Amino acid sequence: MNVRSSGVLLHITSLPSGYGIGDLGPAAYRFARLLRNTGQLYWQFLPLGPTSPAIGNSPYSSPSAFAGNPLFISPELLVQQGVVAWPDIQVADHAPLYDDPARVEYDRVERHRERVLRAAFERNSHTLPSDGFYAEFCRQNNAWLDDYARFVTIKRAHGGAEWRHWPAALRNRDDEALAAWDEDNAREMEYERFVQYLFFRQWDALHAYCRELGVVLVGDVPIYVTYDSADVWANPEYFQLDASMDPVYVAGVPPDYFSETGQRWGNPVYNWQAMRQDGFRWWIDRMRHNFRLADVVRLDHFRGFAGYWQIPAAEKTAVNGRWVDAPGMELFSAFGRAFTSLPIIAEDLGVITADVRELKNTWNLPGMKILQFGFSGDLTRNPDAPFNHERRCVVYTGTHDNAPVRAWFTQEAGDEERFRLGEFVGHSVREEDAHHAFMRLAMAGVADTVVFPLQDVLGLGAESRMNTPSVAEGNWAWRMTADQLEAYHYERFAAMTRFFGRQS
Repeated sequence: MNVRSSGVLLHITSLPSGYGIGDLGPAAYRFARLLRNTGQLYWQFLPLGPTSPAIGNSPYSSPSAFAGNPLFISPELLVQQGVVAWPDIQVADHAPLYDDPARVEYDRVERHRERVLRAAFERNSHTLPSDGFYAEFCRQNNAWLDDYARFVTIKRAHGGAEWRHWPAALRNRDDEALAAWDEDNAREMEYERFVQYLFFRQWDALHAYCRELGVVLVGDVPIYVTYDSADVWANPEYFQLDASMDPVYVAGVPPDYFSETGQRWGNPVYNWQAMRQDGFRWWIDRMRHNFRLADVVRLDHFRGFAGYWQIPAAEKTAVNGRWVDAPGMELFSAFGRAFTSLPIIAEDLGVITADVRELKNTWNLPGMKILQFGFSGDLTRNPDAPFNHERRCVVYTGTHDNAPVRAWFTQEAGDEERFRLGEFVGHSVREEDAHHAFMRLAMAGVADTVVFPLQDVLGLGAESRMNTPSVAEGNWAWRMTADQLEAYHYERFAAMTRFFGRQS
């Protein structure tokens, strides 16, 4: 990321489609062409793993760090590929998939996609034993695929219960119990492998198309995984669990200016000593997998690789946690031996200490700057202030956790912040022009890379916010409309990209 360039942040769910949620179908290809035609180099998205309405549909809370989200499988492409027929994907008139085309209604979408994928499996299951491409997919992904299929089918059979509440033999991965499960549930496990095959086949095709266009995909890797996941169940030795398989410590961040009790995320923390003993194999496998999905990956909560806030699991808040050193240098040395390059963005937001800066700088990783944070406090010490940006960083107007700029300007920014924004751009800023002012500041700056949430490119308001941290309901649901894919919305964006020397 050392050429002057720009890009757009848009998660797959936010693409338009006729099937209730963004997917890997025609709109994804149109969006890639739109990026190319406006001179953008990067398409950044959020984690691609399966999500669940039971835990808020967050892409950062998934039952697998490796599996793909079945909701992203395009029904239209399945028809074009001969996997299903048109009647299999039709939506009943009395059961539409959405009331509002700009919102995802996950419950409706999940029921429809399950019906489509079951139909696909029924039509194709008899040919799988002789399908060489399917066999090769299963072979290449055997490190995680069978355990994921087991996890999903066992969880379904036990009413969605967390794996710690399964019968002891399955919870503890007794060899005989797993062999018996595989035999008795072979067809259901085959279905889960088949669904993953469909996802990765469509993803690989879109990725190849983006390469042809010259569009670089930027993925997202959360530092922690969900406790109720195939990852923890299949690899309990890599996490700090007790004899009952309950977490001993969980992750979070300490009390600060924004929260007097801190944040208790609840993810199990790693047993770094166990990971060190086998050369960090699990992490290397995980990064290799993500380097296949994307050309660059953002490592979320990067500071946790240098030191992390460890909270006793019995605590209800993060107050009584403590800082613990993490073996970031050893881990990244292992990455350096395993990979020829490390195309990584370090999410280094918040209070960053010397050890975090040392880790980032040793491996020459670009960090992040958020313009919305750049107009408060002592600007000479504010790393997000525009005049404190550096070449090797990625500047965002906001992230998925921020309000769109227009909503920030009207609902969150104080008078002083709005005044300072005007001082930076040389004139007072009106609500309708706030997003353009932000984009000009980012585009004109020294940073090699700038990335804009699509909501800011379009100048949308609070209704398009992707996530409000600490609010459980209503997140991850925003979608762009089909009209918002039309080129006339992006003429000023393209002109700004050219003018500031960022056209790729």
